[in-house]
Amino acid sequence: MANAGLQLLGFILAFLGWIGSIVSTALPQWKIYSYAGDSIVTAQAIYEGLWMSCVSQSTGQIQCKVFDSLLNLNSTLQATRALMVIGILLGLIAIFVATVGMKFMKCMEDDEEQKMRMAVIGGVIFLISGLATLVATAWYGNRIVQEFYDPLTPVNSRYEFGQALFTGWAAASLCLLGGALLCCSCPRKTTSYPTPRPYPKPTPSSGKDYV
Repeated sequence: MANAGLQLLGFILAFLGWIGSIVSTALPQWKIYSYAGDSIVTAQAIYEGLWMSCVSQSTGQIQCKVFDSLLNLNSTLQATRALMVIGILLGLIAIFVATVGMKFMKCMEDDEEQKMRMAVIGGVIFLISGLATLVATAWYGNRIVQEFYDPLTPVNSRYEFGQALFTGWAAASLCLLGGALLCCSCPRKTTSYPTPRPYPKPTPSSGKDYV
């Protein structure tokens, strides 16, 4: 039997990771402007996300512009969008599947082994969801590093990691950890032995011999 507390902990961690994936996808701070050049402008902060680019003034005013054309976006941004959305959808499916397999739920109480398998399946889907988020954030972050150290990139066009990127990495880690804990509830195979056949009882002797 798997530990119900460990199973619940895995579900909570994976659920928090799924929430973090949604927050990371929605935030516009995937990359922020790097003030590494000589002409430093501190009156405004420029940052860009998966769906829009924003400029924050020192007065507190924020202006954002949604990306107009999907086909005009680079392949890295399109792939990152797709992977993050896939990770969120898989996480939603994993929540429903794992909830059915949780021990404190009343569903499928008559079949304990099948109930535990549902929790394991939910954990596997959480692992795939976390992996999709991890690949998306790592790919996007690698693109930022390549552009930053590219000598052909102007100094005033270089960006660094934003808060949303770190949120995505944390969310992916939580999904992977929670999914792994849910997979620990995999039922062990029990060896079934054939039922021993009872030996026939000896017939009591009457003490008389017949010829």
